[in-house]
Amino acid sequence: MTKVAEFIDVTKIYGGATAVDRLNLSIEPGQFVTLLGPSGCGKSTTLRMLGGFEIPDHGRIMLGGRDVTRVPPNRRNVNIVFQDYALFPHMNVRQNIAFGLELKGMASDAIERRVRELLDLVELGPFAERMPTELSGGQRQRVALIRALAPDPEVLLLDEPLSALDAKLRHQMQVELKSIQKRTGKSFLFVTHDQEEALTMSDLIVVMNKGRIEQMGAPEALYRNPETRFVANFIGDTNILSGRIAGTDGARIVLDWGPRRVVARACATPAGAGKAAEIAIRPEAITLSAAAPSLDNAYRATVRERIFKGSHSLVSVALEDGAVLDVVADASGATELANGPVWVGFSAEDAVVLPAGAPS
Repeated sequence: MTKVAEFIDVTKIYGGATAVDRLNLSIEPGQFVTLLGPSGCGKSTTLRMLGGFEIPDHGRIMLGGRDVTRVPPNRRNVNIVFQDYALFPHMNVRQNIAFGLELKGMASDAIERRVRELLDLVELGPFAERMPTELSGGQRQRVALIRALAPDPEVLLLDEPLSALDAKLRHQMQVELKSIQKRTGKSFLFVTHDQEEALTMSDLIVVMNKGRIEQMGAPEALYRNPETRFVANFIGDTNILSGRIAGTDGARIVLDWGPRRVVARACATPAGAGKAAEIAIRPEAITLSAAAPSLDNAYRATVRERIFKGSHSLVSVALEDGAVLDVVADASGATELANGPVWVGFSAEDAVVLPAGAPS
């Protein structure tokens, strides 16, 4: 099957600084791909290169099996949704959606059918004659989305389109955006620095750092099996335990962490015995209890701080030698254990040894 889009050894340099470095990435038909990373990591430059707004210095960009590396934006079958929606303020909703279809020379009756179909898709039929200023932020976002989908692009590019929305509406739009993508069967390339957005919507997350792909994979795979400290820290909250490899216990790794030992699983080949290594453990994977838990790893601790989060509490505990762990605990249970000594514990399966020499 022909890939919808491909980046082949793509590099982009600005004034001597490498923004994107030897990028290799494929987008499959009907796939929701998210470029995730901090500001300046190269994710927006990557999206703009696929849109034709930037030309790579090296490598090739393929679209539908065709080399479009130097093809201008108006001759690529892609569309883009920006952060500010960029709706035409002098046109109503119907006219905004129809604009791209008119440019393609589509017949007026076909345009009308396509506009109605898309308005029904996002349940905005009654708003067809309204001006953009008469719409809420969420409604404007949906109009911008279906306007970009109207000409039937091979790939829809989305450059942090939810960043202007408040937290509650952003969450609603994450669900709706994924639903629209599934119903239309279109390939989406989405750019964000928000790991929750990436985890919620993506089929494939591409974590970028300093112009390179740090790791890519399905959301759950990245969350449970980070390959570097950067990925472990960037996707969700995590505790990083630094120590030295003491040996193996069957298929598991034993790490000396301060005065104690930690049993963990390896997500890749770790360093040999005596070598420095790190373990990533998610706060929600750690148990907080009054008595010693029956887990692979269990330690005495004291509660340092408890932050109430509604359905749960974020608890910071100090072990006997002063080492600190963050724990996500049931809100009521955390309250009961707020005073006095506690135990923390976690299974080896939830503790991941990062590969030897993994960058941070």
